[in-house]
Amino acid sequence: MMFAHGYGCDQSMWRFVAPSFEADYRVILLDLAGSGGSDPSAYDRHRHATLLGYAEDMLEIIGELNLRNVVFVGHSVSAMIGAIATTLRPDRFRSLIMIGPSPCYINDGHYVGGFTRSDIDGLIDAVDSNYLGWASTMAPIIMGTPERPELVEELRNSFCRTHPEIARAFAKVTFLSDNRADLERVKTRSLVIQVSDDMIAPVAVGQYVHDHLPNSELALLSTRGHCPHLSAPDLTVGVMRSFLQRDRCDGS
Repeated sequence: MMFAHGYGCDQSMWRFVAPSFEADYRVILLDLAGSGGSDPSAYDRHRHATLLGYAEDMLEIIGELNLRNVVFVGHSVSAMIGAIATTLRPDRFRSLIMIGPSPCYINDGHYVGGFTRSDIDGLIDAVDSNYLGWASTMAPIIMGTPERPELVEELRNSFCRTHPEIARAFAKVTFLSDNRADLERVKTRSLVIQVSDDMIAPVAVGQYVHDHLPNSELALLSTRGHCPHLSAPDLTVGVMRSFLQRDRCDGS
């Protein structure tokens, strides 16, 4: 079981969820290139100018460790990175668990991504001009837990540990990507975990992902924020376990 974190985060964000699966799976935690404790030399501004580069990183790790039947758990942008990876090497994956995925953050016709293009341009400009200020503003919005300020502070500090130039580049990759066309190509059995009150990836986005993944289930968590693996780990683990048990029973 491989866990990959979202924008501005690192592998420590899985500490409330990953241990629940260690008895049944070989658990692998990683930091995306340019994030957390990853080797700074591993980040390449050309390779990592698209989500494809990150997906290829995942496949290199899977190949190096000779992993098969991988359960890939991705939060936010890593959910889409995992989806892309499964389209490239479906033989390596057993299932895909996507927490708060968004294939496109920008509204487009009938598609509701949650943001206008000017919203996203403003967000990226804020990252560019005042990254620390952006981190302080966005952390409480993303976490959605005013009653738990320690989680907000953790997320803010995680943002602040990311090198500003990499944070800016990854923001563009994350929030300007449009991977809607990739969803139809995902044949791996998938679980979409959607929070009922998420300002970053609203319910309409989770429903869209579910509707366009050929073999998926949708689990709606009655909680708030974009990081249920931190703010509601018991709920998150519960729907993950139920999905994995059905997957094993079906033997598909």
